[in-house]
Amino acid sequence: MARKRKLEERENHERWLVSYADFITLLLALFVVMYAVSQVNEGKYQRMAGSLVNAFGAQSDRSVLITPESAPSSPVQESPTEEDRSIKKARRLAEAQRGQQEAMEVIARDVVAAFQPFRSLIENGQVRVIPSSRGLAVEINAKVLFAPGQAVLEQNSARVLEAVAQVLKNNDYPIQVEGHTDSIPIVTDKFPSNWELSAVRASSVVRLLIGSGVEAARLTAVGYGENRPVDSNDTEDGRTRNRRVTIMILSNSDRNPSDNLEDAPQETESASTASERTACLLWREKLA
Repeated sequence: MARKRKLEERENHERWLVSYADFITLLLALFVVMYAVSQVNEGKYQRMAGSLVNAFGAQSDRSVLITPESAPSSPVQESPTEEDRSIKKARRLAEAQRGQQEAMEVIARDVVAAFQPFRSLIENGQVRVIPSSRGLAVEINAKVLFAPGQAVLEQNSARVLEAVAQVLKNNDYPIQVEGHTDSIPIVTDKFPSNWELSAVRASSVVRLLIGSGVEAARLTAVGYGENRPVDSNDTEDGRTRNRRVTIMILSNSDRNPSDNLEDAPQETESASTASERTACLLWREKLA
């Protein structure tokens, strides 16, 4: 009897299995209920919806029955990030620049074609068609247009400028006419310095372009005097090269032509001069 009593009083260490089994049963029941709720019986749903429509009667004409499966799902639209906007902006800018470059190439071909009657001027380097980062430059030596120390266009020079005007009046790009001189000072009653001489020469070209049909609002006259040389002023040939009028067709039509003065390339650099000469040689080859 004593041994039996000791066996009955032994502690049971497996009672936790009962609680664990109850917990697993409840958890299984929870998942079953959740699964059942997530599965909608379309037939029962239609009958219940029909009953509701019949019950509310007058509202049935204005109500639209939408089942869970037929309900339109609104697409989630993600707002563009700053990086996406930057990429799109860069692409638009690249396309615009490519379009402007192609337009400048077309104008350059038309200008070269217009100078066919004056082919000798291009061959002698007195007229140059030079593509640049600002657009397209038509450089005409002052000897072709003016007498020494004068700003009145000679009679024969009008034909040269009219040939350019026939091309320029067919587009809407802004045009900047730039007058340049050599470094030899000029002191006359009419022109106290090279500034006045270069500015009046540019204005004379602008007046002729307007008279040839180019819109006046597109034109700007600028005088640089001797401050933008493209060759050395130590030789006669260099000074002759520096005395010129440049008709600059600006590629960016959204900007004021005067705004381009700030970022205009310095033509005194040897690299710029070399690139201009290379471009002129290419145009001469095309004309040959």
